[in-house]
Amino acid sequence: MEQPVAQKEETMIDARDEVMPSISQPHRRRRPTSVAAGRHLKNGNGAAPKSLGVQRVFSDAKVDPFAQLEWERRVAEITDDAGKVIFRQENVEVPKSWSVLATKVVVSKYFYGEQNTPEREVSVRQLIHRISRTIADWGVKDGYFSKADGEVYYDELTWLCLNQYGAFNSPVWFNVGLYHQYGIGKDSGRGNWFYQRKTHEAERAATQYEYPQCSACFIQSVDDNMESIMRLAHSEAMLFKFGSGTGTDLSPIRSSKEKLSGGGRPSGPLSFLKVYDQVANVVKSGGKTRRAAKMNTLRDWHGDIEEFIDAKQKEEKKAWALIE
Repeated sequence: MEQPVAQKEETMIDARDEVMPSISQPHRRRRPTSVAAGRHLKNGNGAAPKSLGVQRVFSDAKVDPFAQLEWERRVAEITDDAGKVIFRQENVEVPKSWSVLATKVVVSKYFYGEQNTPEREVSVRQLIHRISRTIADWGVKDGYFSKADGEVYYDELTWLCLNQYGAFNSPVWFNVGLYHQYGIGKDSGRGNWFYQRKTHEAERAATQYEYPQCSACFIQSVDDNMESIMRLAHSEAMLFKFGSGTGTDLSPIRSSKEKLSGGGRPSGPLSFLKVYDQVANVVKSGGKTRRAAKMNTLRDWHGDIEEFIDAKQKEEKKAWALIE
């Protein structure tokens, strides 16, 4: 297969609701009732549900998935249009069946660690193992699989990734397994919010990778006040840091033609969009080289739409005048 690994992102997560439960939303504190709670749920008879059976379909029980492929050492190099080298890592181990493009994408974007240091990943084996091993271990720990089925799951997931029948989104490649396989982030600052099964509430993780951010995109909201506007910039920066994209409808922010209660005129959503755009520009996605993914919308009834269109038309007229 000639397509590079891990290019397709997953469905957006709508983060417009509050993360923490509030008095007006008591249903957020209820005990979960789906199989997602794994071993912590009970069926109608009060007994714990049976774990999922995992059938071996692709992998071979007698052969390690990594041993089923032929491997080789390559140089992963990316150059700009002028031929200047902007990324290069030598002696990386990849499956021989992988294309050059797949090699460049995976090594430059998803290998963990600073180059020329012992922590740097040097093989696709390491990358896929840290993710497959971590997810399989989670499944066993949370009661989805028995230990034996967890090993089958690990083999199957590893085989699918190695043979490019499936690929995760970028945040999974960036984040999953760093804490659990390498011990990364144990001394870091606090991480994202997660669901605490013991208390049935959302809590802030003590570290940044123990509960890794795995969703590709988030939809957030903003209110027409400075606190909300700047809080959005903060939350976007943190989402970008761990490799995800974010989008927001800025229509709730009043137009520059309206008035402020304290006097004067507001800046309007387009002015604040410059701030959000710069946050996306300077906070690299997942700490890597790619600019963060950013989406904003403005409803056609918003007061600043007409002004925006007029400004664009003037720019176009000016550009055509220079051409002529």
